[in-house]
Amino acid sequence: MFSEHVQSRAAKREATRRKVLSSAERLFREQGFGSSTIRQIATDAEVSTGTVMSVGDKDALLVAIFDTWIAAVHHGREHRDEQGDETPLPPAAVAQEVLDLVEPFITYFALDLELSREYAAVIVRGTHESEVFRALARALLTELETLLARTPITATGAGAGARTLYFAYLGILMTVGNGALDQRAAIAQFQEVIHFVVHREGAQR
Repeated sequence: MFSEHVQSRAAKREATRRKVLSSAERLFREQGFGSSTIRQIATDAEVSTGTVMSVGDKDALLVAIFDTWIAAVHHGREHRDEQGDETPLPPAAVAQEVLDLVEPFITYFALDLELSREYAAVIVRGTHESEVFRALARALLTELETLLARTPITATGAGAGARTLYFAYLGILMTVGNGALDQRAAIAQFQEVIHFVVHREGAQR
């Protein structure tokens, strides 16, 4: 009985959190991050300002919005790839799969450059931690290494290559967020990095 009560409270808190984040994202995108207030978010979510602040201040809400979307993409791929295909692939095929893996994130950042720029600024300030650099980083690194392991690249090379791709991906996302690259240019630059990693590491085997 006690356990059910605790679970019910936890579920209610999570539902409220999701409601707050949904309202915050809608307002941030519709009227801009700077113009949106905690009070407006509370009104839209039909909760108190204190409830919104229990989820986080504006910067924390923005980080949580991005983290939640990125985590959902990873989670969806985990279910899709539960059986884990280990069939060897030629470098060109792996390069395309790596691009397919990362392109949704580049596209998401390019959808709203103002909001992505605000997110990048929060991350650079270091005042709020993002799961993008923790659990989500490990998830993406694992996905990248698994793909590279399906080429003639050695196990050591696959690990090094995955880290190279990951840090290139982060740099490109932040650059897109700052408006210095558009979506097409960002994808083209990441393709260059993929080509370098896949073909260079494979050649050194």
